Order: sequence, then structure tokens, then C-alpha cells
Amino acid sequence: MYKIAFDKEAEKEFLRLSSQAQKIVSAKILDLKDGKFSNDKALKGRHKGKYRKRAGNYRIIYLKENDYLLISIIRIAHRKEVY
Repeated sequence: MYKIAFDKEAEKEFLRLSSQAQKIVSAKILDLKDGKFSNDKALKGRHKGKYRKRAGNYRIIYLKENDYLLISIIRIAHRKEVY
């Protein structure tokens, strides 16, 4: 079981989503909390060390800190804008 922490900007992005998109994204965040990392992709380049989780047309960019069992949500945005 992991703890979830939102970056201030990621929280604002989440709150700006439509209610339907919020439901989809929150379900995926609950998967992260339970440790379900299947189909998550490690990012490359300047985002090295971060991971991407798909949530419909949205992407959740997060950082997994194994020592503390903490997942920091860095960005939630539409797939066209996230990178």
C-alpha cells in the first residue's frame, strides 16, 4: 500500500477536469495506491525516473519513491499536452 501525494499544480489540473474524467483518473490513482503498476511506462530524456499511467485520454505522470512507499503525482493532463 502506497501513500499518494499531489504536487500543487497536479492537484489544480485534476480539479479542472470534467467530473467524468476525474472519475477515470481517480480510479487509476487508486490502482497506484494499491501497487498496481501494470502497463505503466518509464519515461526517458528529461523525465527520466518518472512513470506514466494511462487514464483514458489523460496521462498521470508520477514519481515512485520506493524507500518511503510514496507516490508523488506530478502532472495530470490530456495526452496531447502532458509532455
